[in-house]
Amino acid sequence: MNYYAHPTAIVDDGCTIGEDTKIWHFSHIMTGSKLGQRCNIGQNVVISPEVVLGNNVKVQNNVSIYAGVTCGDDVFLGPSCVFTNVINPRSAVNRRGQYSKTHIGTGASIGANATIVCGHDIGEFAFIGAGTVITKDVPAYALMIGNPGKQTGWMSEYGHRLHFDENNHAVCQESGQVYVLENNNVKRIQ
Repeated sequence: MNYYAHPTAIVDDGCTIGEDTKIWHFSHIMTGSKLGQRCNIGQNVVISPEVVLGNNVKVQNNVSIYAGVTCGDDVFLGPSCVFTNVINPRSAVNRRGQYSKTHIGTGASIGANATIVCGHDIGEFAFIGAGTVITKDVPAYALMIGNPGKQTGWMSEYGHRLHFDENNHAVCQESGQVYVLENNNVKRIQ
């Protein structure tokens, strides 16, 4: 075993868990889930079958990640954020096997208590503010806030708001990385 699981954590047989991953108090990792290397799984987290987490994913306390969710590397899932996997749940109607897919791109951050309605992908390095409800796909580097979530700007890979000049270039205040805005899409160019 090349990972750490707190004695109160439950790790079912048939999981794949990467080296140096840590699983904390009262968390449940279910059969068929795949966790990358150096992940940190907080307290009271449930990771359902078929969930895939990339390397260095940070899952804060009280998060349930349901079948159909995948995360790239370096994703941050804030405390008590919520994922759904059925668009029209009913207790009396079994919809297993009809789970919608949701992908969280590399480097994206989901704030505390945010809700990600299933079937909507979050682009790489997007930043979802605390309490935001996502009801549509989110572009890479987008800053989303509110209910329903609305894009209010762009964020750098270091988590700083980008301010674009007259040439549609922006510089991250921390890293010095340069970004360009073209056709309502952002990409890092240096």
